[in-house]
Amino acid sequence: MELTPGALHGLRVIDLTTVIMGPFATATLADMGADVIKVESLDGDMSRDVGARRHEGMSALTLNLQRNKRSIAIDLASEEGREILDDLVRTADVLVTNLRPRSRQKLGITYERLSENNPGLILCTAQAYGSETAFRDYPAYDDIVQAASGAAKLTELIDGEPRYAPYVIADKVVGLYIVIAVLAAAMEKNRTGLGQEVDVPMVDAMIGFNLVEHFGGHTFAPAEGNFGWARVLTPERVPHQTADGWICIMPYSAKNWNDFFIIAGRADLMNNPRYASVNDRHTHMGELLSAIREAVPSRTTREWLNLCETQGIPASDLLDLAHAHENAYVLDQELITKREHPTEGEYYATRTPFAMSRTPISFSRHAPLLGEDTFTILQDLGYSADRVHALADASVVTATSPQATSSRMEEPS
Repeated sequence: MELTPGALHGLRVIDLTTVIMGPFATATLADMGADVIKVESLDGDMSRDVGARRHEGMSALTLNLQRNKRSIAIDLASEEGREILDDLVRTADVLVTNLRPRSRQKLGITYERLSENNPGLILCTAQAYGSETAFRDYPAYDDIVQAASGAAKLTELIDGEPRYAPYVIADKVVGLYIVIAVLAAAMEKNRTGLGQEVDVPMVDAMIGFNLVEHFGGHTFAPAEGNFGWARVLTPERVPHQTADGWICIMPYSAKNWNDFFIIAGRADLMNNPRYASVNDRHTHMGELLSAIREAVPSRTTREWLNLCETQGIPASDLLDLAHAHENAYVLDQELITKREHPTEGEYYATRTPFAMSRTPISFSRHAPLLGEDTFTILQDLGYSADRVHALADASVVTATSPQATSSRMEEPS
């Protein structure tokens, strides 16, 4: 079956990123049809050997973060390696990197230099702090960014102790901002033919992200109320234990709450002036959530779900992510599908979670082995087979024979 070209078909992206943030962003672009060439060191992206894996260099992270990409492995510390990168950049629309400014400068990855040979290049840089600030070369990973952006301190407003989110939220949120920024720059390039430099600092992105709901009264100068959104900062905002499990019940409108009070046997709370408006309810959310906590142990999770559905009250049981691939909704939406990798065997693949009617999201390539596409990419750039072999013998590139097992599936024509 021939796959329909994606919305970004014809957009070439050089992916000079590592670990999660950048690869997550470029995987999203690849899912939408961009030709993403992942440039790796001769040792490969460090995430290739993090966590579960069947073979070295092909971790669980790699199988999903590097899908739909081609891999070329280059020693960028060598002059020949940097020449190869220059040749790649000349063919590209976008280069995405999370190298810090000092490292980029050392490798010649600057907009001023690269745009001389490719005026249409979009150079997207993403590191902890802004590229023009005094903090530009400070190292940082997700926990550091959660701390520096205020995310870790928000929990202190709930129970007195700061803590990190139990997932790399900064990496993934900023990865999405990278996608947004690249697409915006690509739209502008379509109008003018010109590229530009785009900087997506992680701390900057997460400060703005965290303040959306929490700036509150401090939005005004001087302040007109408290910092923080009371509804989400109350200690009682937790899943509630039913007779046989756990549930989230979230009445929102006044009708939702009155209907819940009836089915919970708490008619005494109906039409209470303390809960009259949405702002009143948010202010007294701890009381309301306590009422839910006291009521739900009387019924099973399924009984509560049925009652809430009948009354139109928002509610859900709790998905166990370890078994998400067995969940009926996940299966129906094909959010996780079983695939067969040519070297790694059966595995579960996630997908970019939106649908496009004319240019659908596609799965055209399994995650490549390290340097799997070096040979063909260099030949496409005009390198002879002899030269590629010579570069491989000199340890400038890792090049797999073009006859080797390919991760390619059916691709758009």
